[in-house]
Amino acid sequence: MATEQKYQPSSALLETSEAFLAEHPDLKWIEGFAFDINGVPRGKWLPADSAHKLLGGGLQMPRSAVSLDIWGRDIEDSPLVFASGDSDGVCQPVSPICLAPWHREKTAQLHMQLFEADGSVLYADPRAQLQKVVDRLASLGYKAVCATELEFYLLQDDVDELGHPRPVSDNDSELVPSTDVYDLAELDSQRHFFADVRAACEEQGIPADSILSECAPGQFEINLLHCDDPLKVADQTLLFKRLLKGVARSHGLRVSAMAKPFGDRAGNGMHVHMSLVDKDGNNVFDDGSDTGSELLRHAVAGMMATANDSMAVFAPHSNSYRRFQESSHAPLNLCWGYDNRTVTFRVPASEPKARRIEHRIAGADVNAYLVLAAILAGVCHGLENQLQPPEPVSGDAYQVESEQLINTWSGALERFDASPLWREYLDPEFVELFVLLKRQEQAEIAARVTDVEYQSYLQRV
Repeated sequence: MATEQKYQPSSALLETSEAFLAEHPDLKWIEGFAFDINGVPRGKWLPADSAHKLLGGGLQMPRSAVSLDIWGRDIEDSPLVFASGDSDGVCQPVSPICLAPWHREKTAQLHMQLFEADGSVLYADPRAQLQKVVDRLASLGYKAVCATELEFYLLQDDVDELGHPRPVSDNDSELVPSTDVYDLAELDSQRHFFADVRAACEEQGIPADSILSECAPGQFEINLLHCDDPLKVADQTLLFKRLLKGVARSHGLRVSAMAKPFGDRAGNGMHVHMSLVDKDGNNVFDDGSDTGSELLRHAVAGMMATANDSMAVFAPHSNSYRRFQESSHAPLNLCWGYDNRTVTFRVPASEPKARRIEHRIAGADVNAYLVLAAILAGVCHGLENQLQPPEPVSGDAYQVESEQLINTWSGALERFDASPLWREYLDPEFVELFVLLKRQEQAEIAARVTDVEYQSYLQRV
């Protein structure tokens, strides 16, 4: 039997990190952390002289640390907690040490992945699940080129009289409320915040590209440049979300990627652009035509066939499902089309060599590892079975009669749990752990009585 290969950080990662430490002898702290199933960073602060220990795999955390619920609690009945004595795993670096410049004291961060104590893969770490799907795609002879577009609200640090968040700009006082989409004045009003975001991205090697004001006051979008390593794309996306929150705190503000923080305003999405390249780096979606290749259509069909199996990943929380509303630019049904922002899977207008698919389902509240794993599993499924999509949609896709996306949290979890797809493409133990985690979150939310219920029913019925 072949011995499982243990992870070792690359020599380039270690050399870059050592060079960084030599250039910054005045560091005070270093943060070592990994991202859990919800995309929340979990880790420790250590004195800066612990950096070499961290680079050598000297940071231990409970194996259950990457499978805590959204409130940081253990999952009941998890095999990683009491059944196994809540044993430790070891954290290994997956990104070089870099500055976290929003801290008052000079602080660096080291992004890590949690492994078993012997260095083998820990199935509970979501990064490991994306690696499985990337390897499967590689076995077909392809690499995915991906990029993410993240929407978020920039909020004031305080709340209103009802305890609700307040955007940095608001149109409630205007006679005719506006959306401020593409409004340069909105960007200009937050120029110091965005200048610090850009500087932090440069420090951390995060390829931030365009910045725009989105469809509601205080809502913005920043796009990251494409890369042919989906693991790196997911790393950068989650690190970027953390960076945004850190820079916002340093300005006395808050950032939220909650899918629908305001019921009457635009939700936050995370669109993913994806193409495939062969071993020679050629874009296999490009056949020189305006419509793209047969492989593009297989990929679209695979995404469509697996989308509802994946809704628990694309919309992972109770609030996520508030985002799916008609005429909101959030998709509602399974369809695709060319240069059409009302469809679920869009082929943007571009030069043939840049032919790609824009996946428009996921909210900004997701774990990027799992979203990319779900998207690429769909692509593999389409390629392996040579699936064909229906005809592309022209015009308003909200009016098209086609299969609907699952629009309830309970329905999405039931579909995910029952789907044979995930036990084929992911570790079955991870699927079971994910369902346990989400059932626990669902039960906690369901047990809470809302302020609207009290106002509506307490004295009237």
